[in-house]
Formats: sequence, structure tokens, C-alpha cells
Amino acid sequence: MATSSSPGARKPTTRKTNARRSTGASSRRSTTASSTSTQPKTPVEQAQYFAERAVLVPVGASLLARDNLVSTVKGLATKYRSRADLERELKRYERRGATARNRFERQVRRTRTRFERELRQRRSHVERRVKQNRRRFEREVRSVRRDFEKQSGVVTERAQRIVANAQGLINQNSAS
Repeated sequence: MATSSSPGARKPTTRKTNARRSTGASSRRSTTASSTSTQPKTPVEQAQYFAERAVLVPVGASLLARDNLVSTVKGLATKYRSRADLERELKRYERRGATARNRFERQVRRTRTRFERELRQRRSHVERRVKQNRRRFEREVRSVRRDFEKQSGVVTERAQRIVANAQGLINQNSAS
């Protein structure tokens, strides 16, 4: 790439290089000026210019297509000079097609196997999670049931005591 040099290491420019530079610049200016002068100036010239382009563009494109077709046909004619050459080329294409088909089939099998494996893993993960949640839920239900039975036994006992106390008080009040 470019090497950097210090500003003090520059060589002083000579008159010759300055003259060369100015000559190049003036020639560039003259080509720029001449290229703009070829542009059509009047509306009639502009219309003629666009009409000419409208005709020349398709003609040029069709000639280019014809040249490409001719070169392709010549290339095929030289490539397949004999029947053996043609058969050899067809076998090559057949092998290439078979290789592409086999590669595609392997890729499909691999993808299907990967998909099935991921599906099995996800299913077993979900089943495991459901089993854990069911066990946890059943454990919580048993715990709540035990707590409820204890509490109901305590409440029943208290209620019986309150009823017994109330009947005792009623019996005392009615006896007195």
C-alpha cells in the first residue's frame, strides 16, 4: 500500500512536473467540455436522440442474444462431436443427479430422525413433569385432608363441650 512520509521529507516540485500537471488538467477540462457539447440542445434534436436510442437498444440486445446463442451452439457442437461423447456427458449428469438425490434423502432422514428424537425428549419431559405435579398435588391433598380432619376433630370436640356445658347450665337453671 502507500507509505507515509513525513512532511519535511518531501521533494520540492520542479517546473516540469507543474507544467505536466497543468497540461493534464487542461486536457481533462477540454474533454469534459466536449462531451457536454454533444448533448442535443434543441427539442427536435432531443426527440431525435431518444428515438434513435429507442431503436438501437433492442437491436443491440437482439444482436448480443444472437451472438450468445451462436457461441453456445458452437460450444455444444464441439463438446459433443460423437455419440460416445454425448453418452459420456449424459452419464455424468445422471451420476450427478443420483448423488444430489442421495444427499437430499440422507438430509431428509437425518432431519426426520432429529425431529423424532426431539419429540420423544419433549414428550418424556412433559410426562415426567405431569407425574411430578400429580404426586405433589396428591401429597398436598392428603396433607390438607389430615389438617382438616384434625381441625374438624378439635371443632367437634369443642362443640360437644359447649353443648354439654349449655345443657348443664340449662339443667341447673331449670332445677333451681
